[in-house]
Amino acid sequence: MPSSCLPCLAPLVAASTTPGSHPDTGDPTGLLDSLRMAVFAFRSQPPDRFPVRLWFRQAFPRPGEVVLAARLVLASAALGSLGLLAAGLSETTTAVELGLEPALTELAAGDPSVAVVPPSGPVHDQDDGDDTATPGPPGAAPESPAMQASGATRLHRISPPVRLAPAVVVPEATAEVVASRRLSRLSRTQVLAAAPSPLDAASGFGTESVVPADAGALPLGVGMWLYAPEEIEGGSVDALVARAQQVGLTHVYVRTGSSKGGFYAQHYMDELLPKAHAADIRVYGWDFPYLDDVNADVSRALAAVTYTTPSGDRIDGFAADIETASEGTNLTAEGASAYSQNLRAAVGEAYPLVAVVPRPSPKMQTRYPYEAIVPFYDAVAPMTYWLNRQPDTDVVNDVGFLSRFGKPVIPIGQAYDGAPEGGRPGPPPPDEIRRFLGAAQQVGAAGTSFWSWQHASQDIWDTLQAAPEFRWEAKPPAELRPDQVRGLQAQLSALGHPVPTSGIWDDLTTGALRTYQERAGLPHSGILDAATLAVIMQPFNPPVAGLAPVAGGGGDQGGVDLGIISLGG
Repeated sequence: MPSSCLPCLAPLVAASTTPGSHPDTGDPTGLLDSLRMAVFAFRSQPPDRFPVRLWFRQAFPRPGEVVLAARLVLASAALGSLGLLAAGLSETTTAVELGLEPALTELAAGDPSVAVVPPSGPVHDQDDGDDTATPGPPGAAPESPAMQASGATRLHRISPPVRLAPAVVVPEATAEVVASRRLSRLSRTQVLAAAPSPLDAASGFGTESVVPADAGALPLGVGMWLYAPEEIEGGSVDALVARAQQVGLTHVYVRTGSSKGGFYAQHYMDELLPKAHAADIRVYGWDFPYLDDVNADVSRALAAVTYTTPSGDRIDGFAADIETASEGTNLTAEGASAYSQNLRAAVGEAYPLVAVVPRPSPKMQTRYPYEAIVPFYDAVAPMTYWLNRQPDTDVVNDVGFLSRFGKPVIPIGQAYDGAPEGGRPGPPPPDEIRRFLGAAQQVGAAGTSFWSWQHASQDIWDTLQAAPEFRWEAKPPAELRPDQVRGLQAQLSALGHPVPTSGIWDDLTTGALRTYQERAGLPHSGILDAATLAVIMQPFNPPVAGLAPVAGGGGDQGGVDLGIISLGG
């Protein structure tokens, strides 16, 4: 045995030779104290000084299992040396008879999965077998008559409660996996409780998980762009959220302002954000900078990024719509680069930014400064409006060109009448929408969205609802499509667990997912199960550099240093 293990076992050796610690004396509290000391020593030893602990962590990777295993090993060794394993304990033995009542009460106080049950009256059997009528904690086994009559304090291990999960696309066999939500008003950190396995229930593990919120999430899946709120579902946010859920949208983009209009979306955001977030739909802001005054454009974007609704919600990320001179933008490589660099400096590295750019046609590749813009963003969204061309050939070109920057590509498809721009009249038919989605999936897009909500026909909505592409599903790795794997890899990378977005499930993907699950307090299965998917899809307020949470939300956004880099002069 390694010498570093001896400090943990020393209390046990002392207990076996201490008067009053042997069960024959009727006072085993010395043994209990020694066990407690040994477990504490085991937990406090750093891994590099306690090799056995490293073995335990490999054999028992889930939080709590290693300590449980250590307790069992140490207790078995001690009890074995005292001859208690052969004798055992009578079913009617209670804490009072062993003199352990104070210690057990202390143990229960530190373990929420253990309950100290006070003396209770007789249990009346129910003819219908309804265990809920039995006195005692949920999940407790019926007491024997001897235990009922003793009037003694007892311990029961409580099985974690089963609670309802947010609606996600899950296989039918796992649809019963459930969870409950408690949302922090400022951080929107969500506490989830998933139905545990028998081992989890026995160890007290799996009762809570949280949404890691130290890096923002990307707009992956299928989204839709919002431009004129009054033209969207008759101006009803409730109808908007209902349609988004029905179709299976994961996110929407809401216009927050422009160089000419300023930041004007506060009132709409106050209603949209809490309702969309409650339905697990992310909301990303977008702005049209004309780049005449880069500092003003960045300040306006930051106002949208940091705006907090009365409910405590903020947008889930920000998209900069950097257009060409044809749309009135003062576009130069220097100006666009300064805007992008300043914006990144203002929000910080952990905040999700999306570059919205023109589709890189052969002609546009020579005119638009992609290289000066894209590197500052977490993802790039080309406006792949095919007009009088074909959707599949356009999206293959666009994703192929932009993939060279090493960022997730999330093309924006056409859902409007392109006739005024020289395209075919009317919104694209369902066949073109399907071809766009299929080609985007095949060429390696990480997600997609469509411009725009108010222009989309019912045929387009029906096509999106039926389309399998870019759907998040809880499945074993072998059953996930490449686009689903690619989306997960891109999201894990955005959330702080970098992994190549190859669309191929490999050991790196398993490792990144396990690390995320560990941070979220989930079982380290390395599988995209329903509980893990629910956490990944849960909206939360992404971190903003220099922005401190403000009690009460509202207009006070805290002190933020814009970190503006001047263009000179």
